[in-house]
Amino acid sequence: MTPAPISALTIAGSDSGGGAGIQADLKTFAAHRVHGLSAIAALTAQHTRGVSAVHVPDLGFLRAQIDACFEDFDIRAVKLGMLANAAVIETVAAALERYRPPRVVLDPVMVATSGARLLEPEALAALRTRLLPLATVITPNLPEAELLLGTTIADQTAMRAAIGALRALGANAVLLKGGHLAGDGDVVDYLGDEHGLHAIAHPRLRLQAHGTGCTLASAVAAQLALGRDLRAACDAGADYVHAALRGGYRPGRSDIVVLDHYGAAA
Repeated sequence: MTPAPISALTIAGSDSGGGAGIQADLKTFAAHRVHGLSAIAALTAQHTRGVSAVHVPDLGFLRAQIDACFEDFDIRAVKLGMLANAAVIETVAAALERYRPPRVVLDPVMVATSGARLLEPEALAALRTRLLPLATVITPNLPEAELLLGTTIADQTAMRAAIGALRALGANAVLLKGGHLAGDGDVVDYLGDEHGLHAIAHPRLRLQAHGTGCTLASAVAAQLALGRDLRAACDAGADYVHAALRGGYRPGRSDIVVLDHYGAAA
């Protein structure tokens, strides 16, 4: 008998356009040779030009999906994505407390690339208090970190301060993405944990992309599932996203680029 592969679970929203969400997560897991599991916490009707509808499934069905995954698979990491409201967040937090997966990567999805709001305003407090302390690492972009903190992050100095503030809120580690900062230099992300700050830099690519946040969080989760430590997992995850962006393509009628997951793994 072939040994059972390591598994990673994504609890997130489905993207009907195939560029982000559950679809991007599963492609990323497969590219890392990790068996991908999914519990769908939201359904979206979207394409490269925007989100037209969101449906949140019954909470009992969400619990059933999560239970089914933990009952049968060797789950080494969980990636959390779009969790649209406080009730969904509470359901997911309760499941994590019950099953205690060894690694949890939280991508605090709040706003789509198109600008559509994907997190109800009253759910922000639940995300802060229930999920931040359960996560091994959170991976916000700058707008998401600004919403979590209620402050503006305008430069790299403010990024470094924001990491400390997010850790003070209860986050064990923060991978803060710097792609939204203006400028022509490298894109610099910062990992902050108990060992201090670690910078991850890549050349800036002049394109509009969809699914980068989902992909980075799932790549980090896959790397953690494979046994890498957090700093190595974040380095490798960021490298993977950069390679997938360089090979990106435009499947829709807009200029939005979707990542080349399998080319990045070659």
